[in-house]
Amino acid sequence: MFRAVLIDKDDNGQRVALTTLDEGQLPEGDVTVRIACSTLNYKDALAITGKAPVVRKFPMVPGIDFAGVVERSDHPGFRAGDKVVLNGWGVGEVHWGGLAELARVKGEWLLPLEPAFTMQQAMSIGTAGYTAMLCVMALERHGVRPESGEVLVTGAAGGVGSVAVAVLARLGYEVAAVTGRVEEADYLTRLGARRILPRSEFSEPGKPLAKERWAGAVDVVGGQVLANVCASVKYRGAVAACGLAGGLAFPATVAPFILRGVTLAGIDSVMCPLEERREAWRRLGQHLDPALLGEMTQRIALEDAITVSERLIAGAVRGRVIVPIDL
Repeated sequence: MFRAVLIDKDDNGQRVALTTLDEGQLPEGDVTVRIACSTLNYKDALAITGKAPVVRKFPMVPGIDFAGVVERSDHPGFRAGDKVVLNGWGVGEVHWGGLAELARVKGEWLLPLEPAFTMQQAMSIGTAGYTAMLCVMALERHGVRPESGEVLVTGAAGGVGSVAVAVLARLGYEVAAVTGRVEEADYLTRLGARRILPRSEFSEPGKPLAKERWAGAVDVVGGQVLANVCASVKYRGAVAACGLAGGLAFPATVAPFILRGVTLAGIDSVMCPLEERREAWRRLGQHLDPALLGEMTQRIALEDAITVSERLIAGAVRGRVIVPIDL
């Protein structure tokens, strides 16, 4: 038997509760993992609150991340005792996820734990931090270098934004951080941001082509914010877009792309190829100071994941939320 957050749905709507399940109820997979630590991400909060149709198969254990120890394996790449990490692959959406004491998954979804991190540190990074590193790698691929100029990070006080600010600053970039929470200015400065900008500068409709300001940007907001960011990127700059906290719509014009050669690079962390995942985690081990993880992380108990989800959706949570689970 093991504890898990379980989401179910019937004609009366969605319901979610912390419950006890039998191991025999676990879905198919060739590796069984005893979870040491999970996370609560924006996507998890959407699933738990039902504010977006994240869950596509019921009942569902949410949680798009986990780190733990292999208990049993029929996969040639893993054996009992291995420390592993999982991010994405539809876990928490179509396959039971990490907000539980036990998981059974496909071995090809797992990565060995990066030696630079403990399991709790790996979850302090989680999908959010791994996505942030994918964004940084995309900017590099499109020629954005520290000497290119200032780089913008939107939603900077959130999970993706916090790691993006820290990694970019460590790599030598001059980082401007955008946030709707002015009280987080000191926190963002400690992560490495050179200056803090209010979200209000980007949230209203702007010009199709604005003054060139940014060599590149990491955007987690989408919507009008992303449109304004693209309009103010320098010639041949790049924007890595990975979120939709501000909405799915993209009220922009083609002007930045055809007149300035701006690149809009979409970042998908869920089905990202394995080799790119490995490289992102390797780079995180090199360029993310583990000492900063405590600053950007809060810990909650498994039973608190449901209530904290509402606060996360409301934008009232700083950085990352991890869910340590006793072995």
